Amino acid sequence: MNHVIDMQGVYWKNGKDVLLKNVSWKVGLQEHWALLGLNGSGKTTLLNMINGYIWPTQGTVSVLGHRFGQVDLRDLRKSIGWVSSSLQEKLYGSDKTQFVVISGKYATIGLYERLSEEDTSRAEALMRTLGCGHLWDREFRTCSQGEKQKVLIARALMADPQILILDEPCNGLDLFSRERLLDSIHELTQQEQTPTLLYVTHHTEEILPVFSHTLLLRQGEVIHSDATERIMEAATLSDFFEAPVVVEKHRQRVYVRVPHLED
Repeated sequence: MNHVIDMQGVYWKNGKDVLLKNVSWKVGLQEHWALLGLNGSGKTTLLNMINGYIWPTQGTVSVLGHRFGQVDLRDLRKSIGWVSSSLQEKLYGSDKTQFVVISGKYATIGLYERLSEEDTSRAEALMRTLGCGHLWDREFRTCSQGEKQKVLIARALMADPQILILDEPCNGLDLFSRERLLDSIHELTQQEQTPTLLYVTHHTEEILPVFSHTLLLRQGEVIHSDATERIMEAATLSDFFEAPVVVEKHRQRVYVRVPHLED
């Protein structure tokens, strides 16, 4: 496997609408990527393509060395974890957090298998790594939004995915909850055998230094795809947003603001 993801000349049409346009993108081994785009830029469509939920109208897609058309996509999905806030609505709020985490191994809503000591120990270790070990034996519905996101990340990791997609995980979090979650994601990347992370956002300040590369997506097209340090420049981001922006860097994080007219 030379690349974790290899998309070449990919289009996807939904009726008359072209939602992905000539997307070419490669994710190398041991690379963590941020995907940045405004609402409606095609980020979710791209994720659905990676997971094999939609098929390219044109072009080729290979994920984890398997080319679409030559692999059972149901098996491929078992190697991909996808964490999104929408998943919270599907889970049983009365379930204990450790049961929510362990259910990720079986890709079920709710836990119907007899618990093994190995599964329990792994869930405990994952929750500890993500800074939510103190939630053990708590009902999922009693957790805060940020705590729920950490539990869901632990749940995705139970299946030992090779790719972990974090789809706007900070959406709806306050400032302090966001930073705690980002600290947990940073801690995750320091562990051995961390999966390839794809972090989806429309806020540059959420892109941690561990995300070595960034893809800029606008109206279904890849505008830029490069090392994060080269992407996070005023000229590149102004071109991407099609409006002048000011870039301010603080502790290897990038903050973007729109200049006032008087500036």
